[in-house]
Amino acid sequence: MTEIFEHITSLLGYAEDKPLIFTRAYFWYFYAVVLFFFGLLYKRMRLRNAYLFFISLYFYYQTSGFFFLILIFSTLVDYLIGKRIYSAKADINKRLWVALSVFVNLSVLGYFKYAYFFTENFNALFQTDVEVYNHFALWSNSFFGSDFRVDRILLPVGISFFTFQTISYSIDIYRGLIKPVKSVFDFGFYVSFFPQLVAGPIVRAADFIPQLYKPYQINRLDFGLALFWIFNGLLKKMVLADYIAVNFIDRVFVNPGSYSGFENLMALYGYSLQVYADFSGYTDIAIGLALLLGFHLPVNFNSPYKANNVGEFWKRWHISLSSWLKDYLYIPMGGNRNGSLFSYIMVGVILVFVSILAGNIWVPILSIAVIIILVLLYIKIENVRRQVDTNINLMLTMTIGGLWHGASWTMVIWGALNGIGLVIYKWTRKVLPWRNKEFWFNRALGIFITLNFITFTRVWFRGENHEKAMVMLNQIGGSFQWNTATDVLQEFDKVFWVMLFGYIIHWFPAKWKLWYRHGFIKLPLVGKIAVGFGVFTIIYQVLSADLQPFIYFAF
Repeated sequence: MTEIFEHITSLLGYAEDKPLIFTRAYFWYFYAVVLFFFGLLYKRMRLRNAYLFFISLYFYYQTSGFFFLILIFSTLVDYLIGKRIYSAKADINKRLWVALSVFVNLSVLGYFKYAYFFTENFNALFQTDVEVYNHFALWSNSFFGSDFRVDRILLPVGISFFTFQTISYSIDIYRGLIKPVKSVFDFGFYVSFFPQLVAGPIVRAADFIPQLYKPYQINRLDFGLALFWIFNGLLKKMVLADYIAVNFIDRVFVNPGSYSGFENLMALYGYSLQVYADFSGYTDIAIGLALLLGFHLPVNFNSPYKANNVGEFWKRWHISLSSWLKDYLYIPMGGNRNGSLFSYIMVGVILVFVSILAGNIWVPILSIAVIIILVLLYIKIENVRRQVDTNINLMLTMTIGGLWHGASWTMVIWGALNGIGLVIYKWTRKVLPWRNKEFWFNRALGIFITLNFITFTRVWFRGENHEKAMVMLNQIGGSFQWNTATDVLQEFDKVFWVMLFGYIIHWFPAKWKLWYRHGFIKLPLVGKIAVGFGVFTIIYQVLSADLQPFIYFAF
């Protein structure tokens, strides 16, 4: 009995090297148990919501250990603040409560995600030697007997996602889009719903909370669609993303200087496919899992590499984040109408940091000169003023979006480059190839340009640092080695065939994808089981020895 108890305890307890994620068999045992008890409770909505809340907390504990306390803290704080916002009579009081919600959430996010980034930049700025100290770990060790290191801060999985969700709750109540939830368990369920908790999609309160009070309904179409998304996501992640990463991409990115320019370029194209298949694969599975429980999550991807310009790409890629940044950051800053005081302050702060960290006296001098010239032109010339006001918020939104993805200057560069791409597209969208999108050649050329631009920016998205990113670009530009291309294609032929297959499937017309999706949904149960058996057989054939975490777990 003792051995059985110890085995159960080890199975149910947290193990850092065995997170509860979609690509582990243990997760599917867990989900089967969740479904079983859900079937006993689903008719009683309050009990159902509370049950899924506690299940989601356990899921997060299995994924992140005692970091689930942060999730509980955010839940309690924003639940209470939401009630205060709704009951406040004066608009100024509502605004103050919203500001408190944003401050608390961003403070928690900033502490765990950006402590090292800000500390390093602070030390560089003021020539100090401040060290990061994990007060949360010290508190946890004291109260719970845990053994977290106090000399480093670990990033809780999914903190960027649930932080944005709690902020949207407070803002949506202030905007009158929703009323506060009926209980803290309902709100906890919204914040922590386990299928999308750690890597999205980001679910807005106004879209999800009304579903908490609707009876469970799932028909044959929903059931088939849920299974389709689960199978589709597993194939994307474990066949496309993991196979090409383990067998080619990871090797090149670890040491790009040891590979030819051709290999580096192919690794970049491969990484564009990998990050899409990895992230969209996760959200496909999340959508399917949620649908089986009767809840609808938003679509997060719409064949982004079909986009024929950068603007369209960001309407197809990580849609829940792009729309969140637009509605909760870009438009409040002034959108494309005018710049706000916040906009200009943030531009100044960014320029100061870049200038000082550049380590070259000419950078701050040139920055000051550019600012003076722009200010004079802004005051004197109306067209310049309009262009600045139109584009400053766009650049800031994309730069902050880059920083959301990771606490490093490479992510800031990646975000800023995408902002520049959007601005350039706005200036050139009335010229070829974007002037006449109906002509197939123009559209194909637009897709080609957009894919290559987005792939180019991935150098900083994936790169560990700016130096390694520049090594990769230097190899592509200066050591391409066409004469070895044939040998490379032969050596990694299986990888390149998988990459080609992945891009071809991605570029299938939407009606083709709709056809085989509906074809699967219409299959009898036996047919669905047969397809599922085929999917798992394929996955087993290409399964890598090491567990490959989802890329967006790091954000």
